[in-house]
Amino acid sequence: MPNERAEMDCIADVKATLGEGPMWVAREQALYWVDIMERRIFRWSEADGVRTIEVDRHVCSLLPRARGGFVGGGYDGFLAIGPEFDVEPIANPEADLPGNRFNDGKVDREGHLWAGTMDRKEREASGALYRLDADLSWHRADAGYRVTNGPAFSLDGRTMYHTDSARQTVYAFELSPGGEATNRRVHLRFGEGEGYPDGMTVDAEDCLWIAFWDGWCVRRFSPEGERLAELRVPVQRPTSVAFGGPGLDRLFITSAARDLDEDERAAQPQAGGLFAATPGVRGVEEPMFAG
Repeated sequence: MPNERAEMDCIADVKATLGEGPMWVAREQALYWVDIMERRIFRWSEADGVRTIEVDRHVCSLLPRARGGFVGGGYDGFLAIGPEFDVEPIANPEADLPGNRFNDGKVDREGHLWAGTMDRKEREASGALYRLDADLSWHRADAGYRVTNGPAFSLDGRTMYHTDSARQTVYAFELSPGGEATNRRVHLRFGEGEGYPDGMTVDAEDCLWIAFWDGWCVRRFSPEGERLAELRVPVQRPTSVAFGGPGLDRLFITSAARDLDEDERAAQPQAGGLFAATPGVRGVEEPMFAG
C-alpha cells in the first residue's frame, strides 16, 4: 500500500502560473512539464536540475515523439515541438472556436495522442476530446466538456479515463485496438469540499492517481473506483501527476498559482512549483507518440 505520509519535497520552485502536464522521458532520464499561460517549458533531471525554456506559442501539453522531439496541444491546435523547442502547428480542429484551447494530453498504449479542448474562460461546455494518429490525422471522439483533463490509460490499454474537472467527474471509455473510444460512463464523481479532479496517471498496479485542484492532495483509486490512499500536498492547486525516476518509483506533482490572492500566496509560497514524493508504488514507462 502507498505511504500516505511520504515526504513531499518541492524540487523545482518555478512559480508557474499554471504548471501542467508532467511527463517522464526515459530516454533522457528527465521530467518535462509546461506553464500553459506563460509560454514556458520546464525540464528537470537529477543531474542537471531545472531548466526553463521560453517558447513563442502557448504549449498546453508536451509528449515525447518516437522520431525525436515532442507533440502536444496549444491555444491553436495540435503542435510539433522540435528537439530545440521550435514550435510548429500540425492541425487545428477548432479553428472556428477561437475562444477554446487545448488542455491536458496523453499518449495511449498504441501510440495515439489524446487531448481535450476547453473554453478559455471555463464557462461554456464547448470542449471536445480528440485523437491524433501517427499519420497526423485527427479524429473527434467526444464533446460537451467544460474543462477537459487527463486522460490516463489502463495497463491493458482497454480503458481510457478522461475528466471534466468543472463537473468534478471522471469518465471511463472502452478503447478498442485502433483507438476507437466507446461506452462512456461515469467512473468517479466528487462533491463539495473534495476538490476538482485534474491530471492523472496509472501505476504498475493499474490504480489511478489523480491531482485535485483546490483539494490540497493527490488521491489513488482502484480500477473499481475505491479510494485507496491520499497524499497531502502543501499547495492548494496541484494540477497533474507522473511517475518517474530510474526505478519509476517517484511521483512528480505539478501545481498552479493562478488566481490565488495575496494571503493565499503568502500561506503557500511554493505554489506553482514541482513536487516529488516516493509513495511506495511504481509507475510504468509511458509510450511515445508513434508519429
